[in-house]
Amino acid sequence: MIAGSWVYRGLKRAAILAGLMGGLVLSGPAIAANLTIADVQSVISQAVNEARARGTAAAIAVTDRVGNVLAVYNMLGANRATDTAGADCTELIPNPPIPIGCFVITADPAHPNGVDGKGGLEGTVLPGPVAAIAKAITGAYLSSSGNAFTTRTANQIVQEHFNPKERFSPSGPLFGVQFSQLPCSDLNINTNAVTVGPKRSPLGLSADPGGLPLYKGSEMVGGVGVISDGAYSTDPSITDFDTDNDELIAIAAQRGFEPPVDIKGNRITVEGKTFRYTDRDAGSLLSNAAAAPAFSSLLDTSVGALVSIPSYFDGTIRDGQTFGDAASGFRADTSGIFAPTPAFVLVDQNNTPRFAPSAGSEDNGVELSAAEVTVILRNALAVATRARAQIRRPLGSHAQVTISVVDTNGKILGIVRTPDGPIFGTDVSLQKARTAAFFSNTVAAQELIDAGQDRFVTAVRAFIGPSALSDGIAFADRSGGNLSRPLYPDGIDGTVNGPLSEPFSAWSPFNTGLQFQLVLDNLLAHVGFLLQDQTADIMVADTDQGCTSLPVRPQTGESRLANGIQIFPGSVPIYRGSALVGGIGVSGDGVDQDDMISFLGLHNAGVELGTGVGNAPRSVRADNLVVQGARLRYVNCPFLPFLDTNAQNVCAGK
Repeated sequence: MIAGSWVYRGLKRAAILAGLMGGLVLSGPAIAANLTIADVQSVISQAVNEARARGTAAAIAVTDRVGNVLAVYNMLGANRATDTAGADCTELIPNPPIPIGCFVITADPAHPNGVDGKGGLEGTVLPGPVAAIAKAITGAYLSSSGNAFTTRTANQIVQEHFNPKERFSPSGPLFGVQFSQLPCSDLNINTNAVTVGPKRSPLGLSADPGGLPLYKGSEMVGGVGVISDGAYSTDPSITDFDTDNDELIAIAAQRGFEPPVDIKGNRITVEGKTFRYTDRDAGSLLSNAAAAPAFSSLLDTSVGALVSIPSYFDGTIRDGQTFGDAASGFRADTSGIFAPTPAFVLVDQNNTPRFAPSAGSEDNGVELSAAEVTVILRNALAVATRARAQIRRPLGSHAQVTISVVDTNGKILGIVRTPDGPIFGTDVSLQKARTAAFFSNTVAAQELIDAGQDRFVTAVRAFIGPSALSDGIAFADRSGGNLSRPLYPDGIDGTVNGPLSEPFSAWSPFNTGLQFQLVLDNLLAHVGFLLQDQTADIMVADTDQGCTSLPVRPQTGESRLANGIQIFPGSVPIYRGSALVGGIGVSGDGVDQDDMISFLGLHNAGVELGTGVGNAPRSVRADNLVVQGARLRYVNCPFLPFLDTNAQNVCAGK
């Protein structure tokens, strides 16, 4: 056991003592744990047992908390999508033990063949196990010791209304998060070995029911994903309770690895609305977990087989990593630079920090120094540990997040986390930081034009003015997100779409607008890589590890948006006086909390530094713009946000 796990245990003891003393609740896992080979076998056996009871076949994937794929099992006859005329995706695997069925992406369950004219990923066909992996990663990445979310929860929070089909309500609070953890991300690791994380997902985050987290006691240890129906979609309404085979098989798989009841999504509310965890529970299962078959009996080609997926799983079942151990890629900071706040950092396979604070790459005399980056991260971290959590239990917990700082070239200058931040926030916080820095840059319009995205530049300029995206207006992610909704103003039915979104008639969670178009070529390249005949003489190359076709920056060897953009709140650009020098992004808790941690953390750092570093001058912030009769927003800080004071309006005047 290395230092990270011992720190975790110490944090739990500190949390108990703080609760007894009426202090802050530093929530964290109770004990270090990981999924063993025997655990993974049990999860798969229970899933197969339920699938058999339902007279169906499924692809099942199991991951650890940081996205390592520990097993992919495919039942004979699984996932023959209805538009493939019984074809299979067997060519994915050299010497396949059993045929691998396909699934098809569709935006609307009314069109199971995906032929709905949306124009995004709809109609894309992929091997069933690929969807199972994406669902398992989603269940693992969205969850922590303080909240247990599922792909059904994700479905609820990425659509054009929150809740879906609730007319004249704003879009989901994590609108656009599905295009994170991308296979082209320069942050997420893309090897199929069990190594440091976080790992990439083949389809980003999933909103198709059938992905659940796995726990040992109160410790979040992984995820399970299931697909059996051949369709990878979303649920456009949550007013009913579906009987979904994918979800029920995943519930059976989760038996013995359930989260504590009090942290399930249906115990957590946002904006007065309760999240959906699953539509059914274990009482709806047709199988008995105690009667699940021995895993050894499932290694029969008349039943199914473990199957390899290039760059994700090599066909051999394995143990997962223990989160908090250096081998997981996340451990306690030992440098002391963030003291006194407990902090976690990302490390490589040699236990060396991947993103220790560093100086900006611009070399123009105003770039951020490593010392300034350290102070920004430390101040944002301090705000997070005082902030009242929005999406965690128990009540009185502080926010758990990841914080990223970048320069104007998109170079990562530093990443730090609270100990129990959900893993999805790692990649998302970086997307947010880069998005704020990019759209505030005077080169944004030209680089989008160079990348073939001129129609969005034209649309923004028709909306805002002829110099938009080249005039130095400071855009927080909340501001750019306002322009990225299919209804503008957000949630007002019958209105036009924002200029960075597709029109509502073409919009879907698989076709969001500029966000999707920037990474479309990367996604198509990865699809081709996964579908190719692995025995062919000429192999199809995988997507580059670095997203978008934006011009490559010579200082970094990547584009400014090397893991894509994000379009929900939680970031602001960083300035030195009137000069743009970077961006800060925060992700992991409620979006208002993320806004506050980035904005107020940067403000406090500026006060401490006294070097001119801080938030954008008020005169250039996007909330000065009135667009189509509606004022853009910059940040929205929560009411009564702190655990240790009754202060209100804490962002006002800053």
